[in-house]
Amino acid sequence: MIGIRLGDITRADVDAIVNAANESLLGGGGVDGAIHRAAGPKLLDACRSLPEVSRGVRCPTGEARITPGFDLPARWVIHTVGPIYAVHGDPATALRSAHRSSLKLAAEHGCWSVALPAISCGVYGYPLREAAEIAIDACREFEQELAISFLLFGEATERAWRSALDTRD
Repeated sequence: MIGIRLGDITRADVDAIVNAANESLLGGGGVDGAIHRAAGPKLLDACRSLPEVSRGVRCPTGEARITPGFDLPARWVIHTVGPIYAVHGDPATALRSAHRSSLKLAAEHGCWSVALPAISCGVYGYPLREAAEIAIDACREFEQELAISFLLFGEATERAWRSALDTRD
């Protein structure tokens, strides 16, 4: 099952929420900043404890890492890094990988319900319609084992995701 609605991902009562993070995992703007603020300072400490795979990079683009949710209703935060659309050589593959990596990690940690934002659609500049199609397709692979919901910000984003879901049904 895949659901779509407008909402605040920091208030989602699910097993895990997905954070559209940057490679450092040390917080940022948009969804990332909101999640860090809502989870409290222990989230930053947990992210700092994750090993760097290269200088300043704890999570490369297309991969995912998991931490506790701390002060959030969600038990887990799955941090993933989507591509910067205008910079990445193959943004579609990287965005698909960010979704798949996140959902695979959720399943591996016994999650049943997962909420995701519109990964890479803010300052990373991914076009909404294209991102929505990739996100829905990637999530289809996991809808038998996970209850997946997209909690989105803005009506244009919600319309793009609903359109992608409707054309994939």
